[in-house]
Amino acid sequence: MNIKFKPMGQYQTNCYIVTINDKDIIIDPGVDAFDWIKQNTTNPIAILNTHGHFDHVWSNQEVKEYFNIPIYCPKDDCFMLNDDPFSQGTPKSVADFEVSSDETIILEDTKITFHHFAGHTPGCSAIEIGDNLFSGDFIFKGSIGRVDFPYSNPDDMKNSINKILLWKDDFTIYPGHGEATTLVAEKSSLTAWLNYL
Repeated sequence: MNIKFKPMGQYQTNCYIVTINDKDIIIDPGVDAFDWIKQNTTNPIAILNTHGHFDHVWSNQEVKEYFNIPIYCPKDDCFMLNDDPFSQGTPKSVADFEVSSDETIILEDTKITFHHFAGHTPGCSAIEIGDNLFSGDFIFKGSIGRVDFPYSNPDDMKNSINKILLWKDDFTIYPGHGEATTLVAEKSSLTAWLNYL
């Protein structure tokens, strides 16, 4: 597995290209991500959204149409692809597959699980591929996603943190913003955040 990423747009949102057996999976194609994706993929097969915020889905439709590949988005966030809750002028897109809570999908023999961690958004998910977790805006290095946006919910975030604290295995975490980290390294920070919510 090879993982490439680049921070995109004003909010420096990480767009990821995960290559497995010469097949490229694009995660969170944000603002102005299209040209970089075009230059760094040879055989893209799908777009995966961790959640529906504009800075993670901005280039969804452009990438989908150019490569003729499907969009997978957590079911509870699919409405954001059309509704643009932040009024940013986000290009509209439509999910080809609305992924259910904690659903596992298979793409070209690769097992991918959308772990549902609501709080930042209703459908916010961390995408597990191998021993990697693409956490979107759920977990960052030393921090968590904001819960004061439209459709955010602090109580859901608490439940999500408690849920992942029960995990025994370690994962490399590739967040939606900032540097990579590990689940083991973040557990003390996550526990501390529970007291602030």
